[in-house]
Amino acid sequence: MLFLLAATPSLRMAPTVSAPTQRMAQPLMQLRAQGPAVGAPVRTENFNGGVVPTRSAQDTDNILLVQGGSLRTWSYRSPAVEQVQVVLSTEGRPLDADIELWHGPDNTPCKMRVYVENGLLRPFNAVIETPRGPNTVAIRNIGQLEFPLAASVVAGQVDQPSPECLSSSMTIQGGALRTYPFDPSIDSVQVLLKTDGRPLNARIELLQGPNNNKQVIELYTEDGLDRPFLCILETPGSGNVVRVVNTAPVEFPMTAAVVPFTVNKDMGYGGDVVIGGDVGW
Repeated sequence: MLFLLAATPSLRMAPTVSAPTQRMAQPLMQLRAQGPAVGAPVRTENFNGGVVPTRSAQDTDNILLVQGGSLRTWSYRSPAVEQVQVVLSTEGRPLDADIELWHGPDNTPCKMRVYVENGLLRPFNAVIETPRGPNTVAIRNIGQLEFPLAASVVAGQVDQPSPECLSSSMTIQGGALRTYPFDPSIDSVQVLLKTDGRPLNARIELLQGPNNNKQVIELYTEDGLDRPFLCILETPGSGNVVRVVNTAPVEFPMTAAVVPFTVNKDMGYGGDVVIGGDVGW
């Protein structure tokens, strides 16, 4: 066996030469990309260096809870949005809020102060004109922390004044007022205020009983023709009276229309009878 190894050169064992060891690269943790897929369009409207709106267009139908002392805004960049409907309510507690329409820097063409004694029984419901966008609706709950409110701002399916409301407008001179009593069968009332292009300053009150304000709206609009005001007042029970006051000077008259909006046809003539007195007499 040793002879064969010596005679055959091809069978000689070559000395083993240690090859240099190659270091393998350290394993890296590969994370799945969270961004858009390759070839998908990248949305860059939120990275243009401007202020990002607090709410997007698809979230405007949701109801937000506005705590006492806080502010929420709804921004609309599209000029196609010319009207928005604002609905404020509570779980039965009082409602006290400021509503403003912002159109450009330091420009507030419409603002109002709203007070409701019971936000569950009489929610605030109004339509605000928002021509020539972009516009922002700002709602501030000026009540205390114990009085939160639920706010909803909707851009589609906005209530419109009825033909009866458009045809029954009456002029209210500056500093004057008008009262509109309603039957107990009237569940809600439609109020439309506008001017001939002059500023609009008014106060709308819903009374039930002598000087018992259930709902008060203090309104200012810089152009009552371009931005008329429409609201729907809930009037449950009996003895409801709507009082409209033109708080502007005599040089700024306005027209007001206050008509029933929904009527309870099922109300009978014996439902509100209250029998009192002592039985033993």
